[in-house]
Amino acid sequence: MAGKNQHVVPHQDDWTVKGVGNQRATSMHDTQQQAIDAARDVARNQQSELVIHRPDKDSQGNDPFPPMG
Repeated sequence: MAGKNQHVVPHQDDWTVKGVGNQRATSMHDTQQQAIDAARDVARNQQSELVIHRPDKDSQGNDPFPPMG
């Protein structure tokens, strides 16, 4: 059975890795590349997909493309 898809999303001045449907981030990182590397490992272990979101944010600082779950 495949695990939850892992999303790399901007969060304030950092990047987070978040599994679909999770309320809390799996991990937080200073750079997008660090988050991608961490998310890739999780996705491989869980046999799931990796989704990388754009760094664009709305004026509220919220992710315009939150993980669906």
